[in-house]
Amino acid sequence: MLNQYMEQIESIGLNLFFAAIFFFIGMAINDVLKQGKVPKFGRYVVWGVLFLGCAGFVTKGIIQVSWEGSGIG
Repeated sequence: MLNQYMEQIESIGLNLFFAAIFFFIGMAINDVLKQGKVPKFGRYVVWGVLFLGCAGFVTKGIIQVSWEGSGIG
């Protein structure tokens, strides 16, 4: 039974791993911004770039699921 779902389990595990990595990157960036006393505009730029990276990852996942559901991938 487990062998049937191994690819799906790996995919979910990889997605959770990337979510954890994005969380830890965010915590590290937050710490660096606080210790460096970065102005508000700089903080907005940094968080905007980080958000766009996460949004791209989520968009990739949604496209992948929709393609696999329609039989393309």
